[in-house]
Amino acid sequence: MGGFSQAARALNVTHAAVAQQVRALEQILDMPLVARDGRGMALTAEGQQLAQALSEGFGAIANGVAALKAGGSDRPVRITLTASFATQWLMPRLKDFWDRHPDVALSLHPDARVLDLRRDGMDLGIRYGNGDWPGVTSRFLAPARMAVAAAPDLLDGRTALTAAEMQEMEWILARDWPEQENYLKSLGLKPETLSRTEFVNEELSLAAARQGLGLVVESLALMEDDLEEGRLILLHDSKDKLPAYFIVTQPGPQRAATRAFLKWLEQAA
Repeated sequence: MGGFSQAARALNVTHAAVAQQVRALEQILDMPLVARDGRGMALTAEGQQLAQALSEGFGAIANGVAALKAGGSDRPVRITLTASFATQWLMPRLKDFWDRHPDVALSLHPDARVLDLRRDGMDLGIRYGNGDWPGVTSRFLAPARMAVAAAPDLLDGRTALTAAEMQEMEWILARDWPEQENYLKSLGLKPETLSRTEFVNEELSLAAARQGLGLVVESLALMEDDLEEGRLILLHDSKDKLPAYFIVTQPGPQRAATRAFLKWLEQAA
C-alpha cells in the first residue's frame, strides 16, 4: 500500500486527517491495522482482512446505487389518489398527458386511505384537505368546494330550488361525511330528516344522480364534466376555498418523469 500522503491526495484531505482516522480505528478495534515497511507502510494481516471486507461492502453499495439509478429512470410514476378523483378528474385529462409525454409511464393506485409516500413507494399523491399535512410538500391543484346538483329529468325544467323544495326531495348522500352534513345545514336544511340514499363512494353517488334518483352533494371538481355536458345541473355552490385537492410529494428533488407529470398536472388544473 502507499503511505498516508497518497491516501490523503486520493481523498482530498490532509495527511494528518488520514493518520488520525486510522489511529482512532485502531483504538476502537484494539489492534494494529498498518505497520511501517521501510519508507512506506503496509497493512497488517488484520488490516488486510478489514480492507477486503470494506472493499466488498462499498462495492455492493455502489452496485446497488447504480441499479437503482438504472431502474428508476424508466420506472412508472406511482400516484396515490382516491378512486373518485382518478375517475372523475384525472382520467378525462390523461390523454393530453400521454400525447405530450408518450415515454412516461404512470401507475395509478386508487385508495381511500392516506398512504405514506415513502413507506408505500409513491412518487406523489393527490389529497383532499387543507394542504397542511406534516412531512410532505403540498401545492394546490383544484378546488373541492361542495355543490348540490341534479339530473335535468328530476328538476322538470327548473334550474333552481328553494330550501323548502329541496327538503322534500330525494337525496343521494355519502355515508359518514360530517362536512356534508354541515353544508346541508348551511343551506337551511335538516339533514337528519331528509329522505336519503347513502352510498360509500362518489362514483356510485354520481352514477345514481345521473339517473335522476335524487339531489347529490359532491365536490364541484368531480362534477365538472357532468355539468359541462348537461348530465347534471348545478343548484348550489358553496364557494369555499378550503378544503381543496392538493398535490403532495416528499421533500427534495424528484425524478425527471415525476417532474414532467407534476408540471402537466398544474397546467391541466
